[in-house]
Amino acid sequence: MAANTGTYLIRGASILGGEPADLLIRDGVIAETGTGLSAEGRADDVTVIDAAGLVALPGMVDVHTHLREPGREDAETVETGTRAAALGGYTAVHAMANSTPVADTAGVVEQVFTLGRAAGWVDVRPVGAVTVGLAGEQLAELGAMADSRARVRMFSDDGICVHDPVLMRRALEYVKAFDGVVAQHAQEPRLTAGAQMNEGEVSAVLGLAGWPAVAEESIIARDVLLAQHVGSRLHVCHVSTAGSVEIIRWAKERGINVTAEVTPHHLLLTDDLVRSYDPVFKVNPPLRTDADVQALRAGLADGTIDVVGTDHAPHPSEHKECEWAQAAMGMTGLETALSVVQHTMIETGLMTWADFARVTSTAAAKIGRLADQGRPLEAGEPANVILVDPAARWTVDPFRMATMGRNSPFKGRELPGKVVATFFKGHPTVLDGELNTPYPYADATAGVA
Repeated sequence: MAANTGTYLIRGASILGGEPADLLIRDGVIAETGTGLSAEGRADDVTVIDAAGLVALPGMVDVHTHLREPGREDAETVETGTRAAALGGYTAVHAMANSTPVADTAGVVEQVFTLGRAAGWVDVRPVGAVTVGLAGEQLAELGAMADSRARVRMFSDDGICVHDPVLMRRALEYVKAFDGVVAQHAQEPRLTAGAQMNEGEVSAVLGLAGWPAVAEESIIARDVLLAQHVGSRLHVCHVSTAGSVEIIRWAKERGINVTAEVTPHHLLLTDDLVRSYDPVFKVNPPLRTDADVQALRAGLADGTIDVVGTDHAPHPSEHKECEWAQAAMGMTGLETALSVVQHTMIETGLMTWADFARVTSTAAAKIGRLADQGRPLEAGEPANVILVDPAARWTVDPFRMATMGRNSPFKGRELPGKVVATFFKGHPTVLDGELNTPYPYADATAGVA
């Protein structure tokens, strides 16, 4: 049970970028939609929000977030990471398993789930590890995590590839029993030993060890065939090369049950930025070429790539403010994702706002099997709703963000679009572009250590 979340009348929002309409939110659901809805004559107090010029979208769902807690609270916590998510327009995030301890048991995933409810900013769905300790040697407690209070449906050793084909096959077979999905970090480790950036012209000029595209593509090719053989669900994390897009397109044409994600940074940034030797641009998989960027955009637009996943990876400043070879890999992304996708996909004419809702919400909720997320903005549906000002322009300042990570690759860039309001379960976690209050779970602190 939760406390009363109030009644809100959103007036004149452009629904999915279409015609303006009103939305009445009451008791956590969209109670009415239409034009000319009035606050007069209602039994309850109604807060009216003028949404003229704003776009109404379903709350965004991130299939790939690193919240770091437990164990790496110097980089991020569930509280700070989910504050960032709410400000970015998210109402659900999937928290990756590479915490300390690793989320490879029912106990750890339940801890992450409970911390998410205690925070109350978004729905936190733990991702369970595929293997014990991410070591790639023994399957983790997949069934126990699936049956836990967290009801885990996505499993990943993200950051490390499940490179053993026998182990990968067994994982795919196991999760099939409860409609789970294995989210693979596609990286053949023997082809990337010591790699520092994309293998190509820039790496040759800079003298940095190259990370070949085939290291990603070979694992994807293997795994789509394994998924076909087993008849299970496969999800490919952070696709980064043109060749990977083609392999996934080939697999889908043959009816293989594979989905894929692309990060905002791989839709915009290229390996040419590494010429600066600024470790903020060091990431796994690495920034690729402009040809890869264009292929990724085309793949997202035509549905080959299903969703945008942030791969939000905050690090303590000392892990980034050092020489390139010693720097950690990863970038923040929760508070900039919407703007980058608007810039690269909508302003280029490749996608509409309705397409945006599909790749940032609807499809992501389906992959994670989140029944109450990514729903249509219609009467009777859960009120996970965001309001976006597409005309807004802002300059990225990592020090003004809610995330603890300052490692944004978009620092100093002007980007379009700003989240004005986020409604999570009908409760406004963000209003006027600022954090409001978290969703009031009645049992929020139950089980929190």
